[in-house]
Amino acid sequence: MRKSALALAFTTALWTLNPLTAAAETPVVVTSIKPVHSLVAGIMKGVGEPHLIVKAGGSPHSYALKPSDAAALERAKLVFWVGDELEVFLEDSIRSLADGAKVLSLAEAPGVDLLPFREGGPWGDHGHEEHSDHGHAHDEHDHEEHAHDEHDHDKHAHDEHAHDEHDHDKHDHGEHAHDEHDHDKHAHEEHAHDEHDHDKHAHEEHAHEEHGHDDHAHGENDMHIWLDPENAKAMVAAVAKALTEADPDNSGIYLANSRFMERQLDQLNTEMAAGLESVKDKPFVVFHDAYQYMERRFGLNTVGSITVSPERQPGAARLSEIRSKITELGARCIFSEPQFEPRLVSVVAEGTEARTGSLDPLGAALEDGPELYFELMRGNAEALRNCLSEGS
Repeated sequence: MRKSALALAFTTALWTLNPLTAAAETPVVVTSIKPVHSLVAGIMKGVGEPHLIVKAGGSPHSYALKPSDAAALERAKLVFWVGDELEVFLEDSIRSLADGAKVLSLAEAPGVDLLPFREGGPWGDHGHEEHSDHGHAHDEHDHEEHAHDEHDHDKHAHDEHAHDEHDHDKHDHGEHAHDEHDHDKHAHEEHAHDEHDHDKHAHEEHAHEEHGHDDHAHGENDMHIWLDPENAKAMVAAVAKALTEADPDNSGIYLANSRFMERQLDQLNTEMAAGLESVKDKPFVVFHDAYQYMERRFGLNTVGSITVSPERQPGAARLSEIRSKITELGARCIFSEPQFEPRLVSVVAEGTEARTGSLDPLGAALEDGPELYFELMRGNAEALRNCLSEGS
């Protein structure tokens, strides 16, 4: 009996001394990708450690949930992710496993400047204002109201005329059937022209190869929001608010950490702007179109991307076309990404005067934690400066 009492007292003493005892009361927090994890970890510093789903080398474009991730989601009180247009793989799991958690899409956080996804293919106009005019808002009604011909993607042009070979204008589609195919109004609304195989789902799942629209899982918006330090500040504020509400006992720590990180982000913004000033007009090409937030913030001159979707690599004819464009536009550098095969960039650069470098939107090789975000952004700035500088 005495032995049992001593054992119990010893065990109690161990729990009292164990620093994890306080952390056990901290809400379980799950984050999707490394940059998000870094910002959340910075705010939780001194309180607890968030769980990271997409770890080193992984990509939110093509990730399979692991059992440990599923277990974390089931226990989560808070889930932070960019949104269902980026971490597509996570949407169903959040719905089914994290039904008791508060889920915060940081793309919807107050103050985040969300840009539309740039269409027009890898070599479309990279000016945001031009693409804002077109809207990038081809929703279900847009697809049902007009068809894409082989050479014209302008919405107004489609509203004003139809495919010449069928002599169908917009009103014909809504008011009468195709004589030569005996398609009534309802049949036309439910499917597109057989010879083009453009039904509603095809428009949503893939784009025209001849115009360089690789199929991709994202929607209308470019979700690489964290690559602008000002967006990161807005994300930090939203995360701190959610953590404070979920864990008011540690609200003072969350608030102090968030204010410290905001000052760090201001310093980072100033530092990057100064460091990139000398190369911001130099033209360059990226592996996939993920960097327009950095471009807009620091005035960079991206002239094209090898692919819109990193899962779909261009064919030989497209590579030859891209190589010609690189020469024509005088691109000084072509950047690969560590998550994807770098050989493709070498193939594109062959026969041109462009140098090669590497940009990383996720921090694949960096150690997880509060410092990752800042190392990621400074590393990308350094890679741009080194590759684009005269005489480098």
